[in-house]
Amino acid sequence: MEIDEKQNPNPNSTTPPPAQIAPIEPPIPPPIAPIPRPLAPIPSVRPPNGETAKKTTEDAASDEDGDDSAPEYEVSEESRLFREKKEKAKQDFLMKQRAAALAVPTNDKAVRSRLRRLGEPVTLFGEREMERRDRLRMIMAKLDSEGRLDTLMKVLEEEEAAVNVEDGGGEDEGEVVEYPFYTEGSTALLKARYEIAKESVVKAAVRLGRARRKRDDPDEDVDAEINWALDGAKSFALDCSEIGDVRPLAGCSFSCDGKFLATCSLTGVAKIWSMPGVNSVSSLKGHAERATDVKFSPTNDQIATASADRTAKLWNTEGTLLNTYTGHLDRLARVAFHPSGKYLGTTSFDKTWRLWDTETGDELLLQEGHSRSVYGLAFHPDGSLVASCGLDALARVWDLRSGRSILALEGHVKPVLGISFSPNGYHLATGGEDNTCRIWDLRKKRSLYTIPAHANLISDIKFEPQEGYFLVTASYDMTAKIWSSRDFKPVKVLSGHEAKVTSVDVAADGQSIATVSHDRTIKLWSSKNAEKDKAMDVD
Repeated sequence: MEIDEKQNPNPNSTTPPPAQIAPIEPPIPPPIAPIPRPLAPIPSVRPPNGETAKKTTEDAASDEDGDDSAPEYEVSEESRLFREKKEKAKQDFLMKQRAAALAVPTNDKAVRSRLRRLGEPVTLFGEREMERRDRLRMIMAKLDSEGRLDTLMKVLEEEEAAVNVEDGGGEDEGEVVEYPFYTEGSTALLKARYEIAKESVVKAAVRLGRARRKRDDPDEDVDAEINWALDGAKSFALDCSEIGDVRPLAGCSFSCDGKFLATCSLTGVAKIWSMPGVNSVSSLKGHAERATDVKFSPTNDQIATASADRTAKLWNTEGTLLNTYTGHLDRLARVAFHPSGKYLGTTSFDKTWRLWDTETGDELLLQEGHSRSVYGLAFHPDGSLVASCGLDALARVWDLRSGRSILALEGHVKPVLGISFSPNGYHLATGGEDNTCRIWDLRKKRSLYTIPAHANLISDIKFEPQEGYFLVTASYDMTAKIWSSRDFKPVKVLSGHEAKVTSVDVAADGQSIATVSHDRTIKLWSSKNAEKDKAMDVD
């Protein structure tokens, strides 16, 4: 083949081979320089008014003379709104900076006076002192930004100076008025505080001595005592049920010796029942409105009742009215006796709780502190402290010896309706509309345990009065429940009511529990341990 002969010539041939030609490489093209991208022209903003529009048109005309190919861009509505928002935020920030540098009176009276001179409302609905001062600050900053503050303030100062000269002087608006942080109490209150302090020291010493003995004495088996008490609580059963009134019942309370039970209802009548047969003894009639609570004195057979007629009354078991306590501005919620029996505490929807002398009927203390209605009240076993709870979802602990609020217990998310101190002196139980029962440790000043107790609100709560080995909660879910104070686990459910359970109480010996309900019935629950003890006594 021709191609083969050229590539592979015959060696026997006499024809000289042709000269080899070096292969020619194709030329490498030079690198192409990157083409620069044209810069984006400055967008032209279409202005809202005429003057700015004219200026923008002239700028656009000059741009067109310089570069005929530059296109025009319009700012979108969203961009314009964003720029306006940004500019407003900047102005607000500058306004706040200017306001922070202004001197504003700290006295509320001076603040009101300056607002009046500036022609502004002295106060707005629901406005507090600090909010009023901030409003004045912002008004002055606005006037400053408008350039009117200096002239206006000079005129106001001249007018005020003229008024002071005519009146022969006056109170300077910058003068600081010192307000007392306390309300001066009466001599009777001072005497009561001394007595409470003396008695509480003695009771606290006895309580602590008993606690040390249980801790150090090898013969004392606390766990065995708790187990025995809880076994008795597990055996609680319905012993008696009685119709208490023609209308729903609101409260119940055992006497100190357990021989009587007091109840009250929406008819405004309180009744005394003998135990354990729940037989009617007497009726306490005197309130003009529904009765909201009833309590037996811890030292005698006197009974205190609270009512929606804004009064509390003191009775004896025969139905004789002993005293009437008036002073609250709204209906009463609960009532509680001091452990000494000499003082009575009442809570009201006027956002206060009050302390009364049971003998004289004098109001010793009017205590504010809750932002909403005060509902529950409980005294410490030593008598030194009192705890209140209310519709502001807050519980407060007060020192009766000094009158100070020493602890605010925050944790509930809805109104707190029930509160009770444990006999051990350092546990406090609260229950409310959030369906939970919270256990607070006063030593640690915090919540120790939260019990998701019921399916509806908790209306009342009580510790077992001897040692506090268990506590009982009453609820609008028509049940009452017993809980262990050792691990706060459920022990027994007392079900039998056909409507909301409004109140509960535990007898002094811890062997009986009474509950009242909107179904108008009184139910008495007894422990089988009590029956065994009675059988042993008979033997």
